[in-house]
Formats: sequence, structure tokens, C-alpha cells
Amino acid sequence: MASDKFVSRGGIKLQAALDKFKVEVENKVVLDVGSSTGGFVDCLLANGAKKVYALDTAYGELAWKLRNDPRVVVMERTNILYLDSLPEKMDLITIDCGWTKLELVLPVVKKFLKDDGVIIALLKPQYETDKKNLVKGVVSQDLVESIKNEVMTKINDLGFKVQNQMESPILGGGGNKEYLLYITATSSP
Repeated sequence: MASDKFVSRGGIKLQAALDKFKVEVENKVVLDVGSSTGGFVDCLLANGAKKVYALDTAYGELAWKLRNDPRVVVMERTNILYLDSLPEKMDLITIDCGWTKLELVLPVVKKFLKDDGVIIALLKPQYETDKKNLVKGVVSQDLVESIKNEVMTKINDLGFKVQNQMESPILGGGGNKEYLLYITATSSP
């Protein structure tokens, strides 16, 4: 389902985070991990990104208007966990991975981030917990906060710092509560 402003609802989520965390995107080079239809990509371009590497394991999902934008480098059929290099370091990395836990993605993307770069990651509790905690794909509300806190602790233990966080302005698939995290890398874990 697309929003009025962006090709998908993801753009609404990222725009809220950019505003709340006061992240400037203008003239920045960005890696978007888990691009899918391109809601984050669309939002980044609307905010003046110089270039966006749109990475996803899928093929053919990125919206046509984004696929044909010269500022977008389409990287389909690419799993971030196995990506060795990119032609340049990133000012910003955005992450919206459905099936891969943030604790697996973050150590990989760290090597692509400029020293002063930042990460905005969408934390989806339904993908960060055991299946036993799901009812028809939805995390019970009494577990959401503890899952979020556990993930943020793991992120900090990996050599990152969660500088800020916010609840997504819209619910995720199935009505799941989601969070956006503002993350910086520290020099060592």
C-alpha cells in the first residue's frame, strides 16, 4: 500500500525519523538495506540525497520511477550479509530488513559507513523474537518493549550506540508496533 507522498508506507516511517532525529540527507550518499518497493529510497531522494544504493535480495520490486532515477544505484538479488564492498563510504545507512535480525546486519554495514556516518534502522519486533512469541505473525504487546530493549542492548554490545529511538508513526504488517533507531558506530565493540 503506497502513501500519498511516497511509493510505499516505508517513506512515512523514515520521514518521521529524519524529522525527529534531525538527520540531514541533502547531498548525502546513502545505502538503503532492504529497499523492497522503495519507500525509504523515495523519502531519501525527496530529502535531497545525492545518491542512494538500493539493496535488496528480491528482484523487480523497486518502483519504476526509482529504478529509472539516475541518483539510484539498483542492487537487486544482493544479500547484505554477503556484500564485500561498495565503491564509496556512506554518509547514512538505512535498514528495513524483514527476515534478518539487526544484530546480523549491523556488523556487516559498519564497514561501509563513514567515520561520522549514521544509521537509521527499523526495528521490527516480530522478526527479532522467537516464533513462539507470535500469534498469527503479531507480537503480543506485553512483549514488545522487552524485545526492543533486548535488541538495543545487543546493538550496543556490538560496538554501536543507539543515540535515540522512536515508535513508528504507523503500525507494521499485521498491526505490529515498530521502532526507528538512530545509531552511530563506536570505534570498537
